[in-house]
Amino acid sequence: MSTLQIPTFEIGEAVLSASVLVVSFFITLFLTQRWIRSARSAKLLGKDLNKYKNPFVPEAGGIAVALAVCFSVQIYVFLKTFRLLGIPETHIVEAFAISATVLLAGFIGFTDDILGWKRGLTQFRKVLLTIPIAIPLMVINAGHSRMNLPFFGLVDFGLIYPLLLVPVGVIGATNGFNLLAGYNGLEAGMGLIIFTAFGVTGLIVGKYWISLIAFIVSASLLAFLYFNWYPAKVFPGDSLTYSIGSIIAAIAILGDMERLAVWLFLLYFIEGLLYFRARAVDKAGDVQAFGVPNEDGSLEMPYEKVYDTTHFAIWFLKKLKGKVYERDVVLFLLFVQFMIAISGIILLIIM
Repeated sequence: MSTLQIPTFEIGEAVLSASVLVVSFFITLFLTQRWIRSARSAKLLGKDLNKYKNPFVPEAGGIAVALAVCFSVQIYVFLKTFRLLGIPETHIVEAFAISATVLLAGFIGFTDDILGWKRGLTQFRKVLLTIPIAIPLMVINAGHSRMNLPFFGLVDFGLIYPLLLVPVGVIGATNGFNLLAGYNGLEAGMGLIIFTAFGVTGLIVGKYWISLIAFIVSASLLAFLYFNWYPAKVFPGDSLTYSIGSIIAAIAILGDMERLAVWLFLLYFIEGLLYFRARAVDKAGDVQAFGVPNEDGSLEMPYEKVYDTTHFAIWFLKKLKGKVYERDVVLFLLFVQFMIAISGIILLIIM
C-alpha cells in the first residue's frame, strides 16, 4: 500500500511562509506599541482633525511597519541562504532590493514626518525627496524591459525601462499612495487590501515568492491596524505611505504585475484629479481632506464642492443615511477598494 509523500521542498516553503508571516505580524505589534510610548515621551504628536476636540495622537507610526517588513524579508533571505528548510537559494538579490527600497522609503518618510512641517516642504520638493527610493530597483535592473502595450503589441524598452520607467513607477506609486490619507485606518486598510490582492494574484500565476512578500506586508499592516483603527492610537505618517507605495511599485515591477497595480490604483488616480481641481481653487494647495466634526462625532462637508474622494464619501453617505461618521467614510472607501481588487483579480483570470 503506497503512501502519499509530500516533497521536502514544499514542506519547507510552507514552514518558511508561516514563520515569516507570524514574525511580521508580531514584530509590528511590538514595535508599534513601543513607538507609541516613545512618540508620546518625545512630544511627537499631531491633532486628530476629524475628532471634535482634536485629541493629540502619536505620529510617524509607519516606521514600525517599514522596519518589521524589512526584518521579515531578511529572515526570508536567511532561511534561503543557509537552506535550513531544504529551500533552494532563489530571488536573494530581489529580496535585498526590496529591503533597501523599504528602508530608504521609511527613512525619507520619517524625515518628512519629523522635519517636513518645519521646513514647509512643497509637494514638488516631496517628489524630489522620493527619487532615491528607486535606486535599489534600478541598479539590479529589476523587471522585464519587454511589455505588451495596447495598439503597439510587444515593445522592448531596453535601458529606458530601468533608467526611466522604473523610477517613474516608484516615484509615482510612492507619492500617489500618499494622496489618499488622513482618516483613522484608511492608509493601512487600503494597503492591506492592495497587498492581499497582490498575494492572491501571485498564487494564481505561480509567482510564490512575490506572493509571500505581499503577504508579509499584509500581515504587518494588519498588526498596525490594531493601533490605527478608529479611534486611532497612532498615526501612520509619510513613514507608512512612502514605504507602502514603494513596495507596491517593487512588487509590480518584480512580479510583472504592472497592469494590476495600475488597476488597483484607480481610486488614487481619481484622487490625483481631484487634487488638481483643488489646486485650481487654492493655488497654495491648502484644501484639506478632513471633514468638519460635530460634537456627536459626525462629519460635515468641509467645502460646498468635492475636492477629495473622502469629500465624495461624506457627501454620498449623507445622502444615503443622514449622519456620517469617520468610520463610515473609511469603511466606504475600503469597500470600493475591495471591489476594485476583486474585479482586478477576476479580469486577470479571464484574460
